[in-house]
Amino acid sequence: MNYRRLFAGLLAMALIFAQSALAADLSIKNSDTIQSLLEAKKGTIITLRLTDGEEMTGKVRFVSKELVQLEELSGRDYYDGIIDVKKISAIVIRVKK
Repeated sequence: MNYRRLFAGLLAMALIFAQSALAADLSIKNSDTIQSLLEAKKGTIITLRLTDGEEMTGKVRFVSKELVQLEELSGRDYYDGIIDVKKISAIVIRVKK
């Protein structure tokens, strides 16, 4: 019986820490650019709003001076996306659970 309580307590603690780890800290500096913000979010799921109004959500895989690669695109299983950095009008990042 004590093992069940111990296991339940450990599981609860793990879930609490997992939720706090999912929230991203978002802050910008005067020297930041779209490219530097994207590089800082490698491995993070973000949404990019493009200048034509389209939104693309996925995990940042690679960032260069002119392009960003998103993998695991939301709603498009088995696809990655390559986006021109100049076409990005906003970066949307989840900061709260």
